[in-house]
Amino acid sequence: MKTIQRLSIFIGTILLIICLFFGFKIGKVYYKAFSIQFDLMNTSLDNEITSIDYQKGKKLKNGEILSKVKLDITTLPPIWNKVSENNVLLEKYAHLARINFYAIVYKSDALLVNGIVAAPKKKGNFPVIIFNRGGNKEVGVMSKAKILFSLIGISELVNQDYIVMGSCYREEDEFGGEDINDVLHLMEASKGITNADPKRIGMLGWSRGGMMTYLALQKSDAIKTAVIGNGPSDLVSLIKERPEMESKVFIPLIPNYLNNKEKELEKRSAINWVNELNKNSSLLLLCGTKDERVNPNQVKNIAKKLSAINYNFEYKELETDHHFTGKANELNKILMDWFKEKL
Repeated sequence: MKTIQRLSIFIGTILLIICLFFGFKIGKVYYKAFSIQFDLMNTSLDNEITSIDYQKGKKLKNGEILSKVKLDITTLPPIWNKVSENNVLLEKYAHLARINFYAIVYKSDALLVNGIVAAPKKKGNFPVIIFNRGGNKEVGVMSKAKILFSLIGISELVNQDYIVMGSCYREEDEFGGEDINDVLHLMEASKGITNADPKRIGMLGWSRGGMMTYLALQKSDAIKTAVIGNGPSDLVSLIKERPEMESKVFIPLIPNYLNNKEKELEKRSAINWVNELNKNSSLLLLCGTKDERVNPNQVKNIAKKLSAINYNFEYKELETDHHFTGKANELNKILMDWFKEKL
């Protein structure tokens, strides 16, 4: 009896430690998000789209820009603290002094959508790269902050004379449904950006943004070239490997998912329609071989399909995780070399 009691206490202690460990990790994530949101209150990223904006937006066409606000990153503590020390840009971010950042609001369908733009300060006629972020359900200031963080991460592209634009996607996220129009209309919005060359448009998508990039290549012939990093191409396989994606993302976000599951997954799975991708474009697939969020086979399998139809693509894999941790310099070089050649 004592042995059973001791065993029960031991197992209970282990379970408690596990719960505390994961509770701490989850709490730490939520605290970090809250801290970022709190620090961005009353900044230039904290502007909401109002009913007055929607009244003005009725007169706009898809892709037309309602507002454009220059961002001073020194007034955005979470961003500035990441790229500076003692109020001076870190050496690896010194090029940010040559870049302007803007928050825009543009028309997409009957909606107004937020976006972020990074552009060289100098004058010129620069190609445009549309950046499609990963993740889901981010809204408001956190959505804008996520795009801004991402654009800073690939800001070497801007330093090499590209304009990079990212959509925050509509707040009623459909995870690859009507929200793909927010990406397509952002391409149109590039016509309203000073020094942008809307005839030279490239695209870069990571994770969920990779799925959005496949969809954009299916629906538009305006994309000269694209890069997809660790993007899911087969959502049926994805939910077998990560069932929480169905319960936490697909069911709450994809309209009428439970009644049309097979159809909705197929619509978002490029593995089923590689023949519909714009054949005048080119594509670079990047695969992290240690990715635990999107199985590397998702990239490898669509690469086989693309090869079978002689699509103009290349495949590169790096021994790293979903976020290409530790490979920032290598990734930047790959991106710069690709867009220099193809765009």
